[in-house]
Amino acid sequence: MEKLYIIIPAYNEEENIRTVIAQWHPVAVKTGLGSRLVVIDDGSRDGTYQAATELKAQYPQLVVLTKENQGHGATILHGYHYAIKKGADYVFQTDSDGQTLPSEFPQFWKRRKKCGLLIGCRVHREDGISRLFVTRVLRLVLLLVFRVWVKDANAPYRLMRCDQLREVLKKVPKDFFLSNVLITVIYTKKKWGVYYYPITFLARQGGENSINMKKIFRIGQKSFCQFLALKKRILE
Repeated sequence: MEKLYIIIPAYNEEENIRTVIAQWHPVAVKTGLGSRLVVIDDGSRDGTYQAATELKAQYPQLVVLTKENQGHGATILHGYHYAIKKGADYVFQTDSDGQTLPSEFPQFWKRRKKCGLLIGCRVHREDGISRLFVTRVLRLVLLLVFRVWVKDANAPYRLMRCDQLREVLKKVPKDFFLSNVLITVIYTKKKWGVYYYPITFLARQGGENSINMKKIFRIGQKSFCQFLALKKRILE
């Protein structure tokens, strides 16, 4: 039976993590005994790790990992490598802030043989105009640097086949901040089947967003320089 590993990075999500685990664990169960829900604590300063760990007895297919704080990109890369090492057939990634719906996952799993990369395109967004602006600017940057057009490069709702993902990750630098963006670019350039399906994207369900516009601008500048430096590597 095919094994699905659901990767959920978490940083200071004590308010949300119990609900998110309760929502997503049934998805792992439905896809088989070998599937896992993997929560990765990114060095949280609150009780995220403890709260998730306390649920392991209640949710048998839950795995809780912890690591030093390195940011979202490094944390999901950690999860992807972990899933591949454990023999997963497919990896699905979403976030721990409660903005995505497990009820929309079945359309992805039903179409898993089309992987490539299946991305949830955030059509109905409740996360604010600033985030929509960032998505559109990022789309333009990727077009300028890599000559690819992507609808939603950084969407935290993506299903990937591990045999392809293993090859893609060889081109992604360790701890790269916008790793999902770079992965989307690589899949698109390789023409390995990138498919978009509309999803709902709710407002954050609790806690505070650790990213503000000042941080977004700083990250954007750094990422643009990194994209330019990686251009040759990605296009090889």
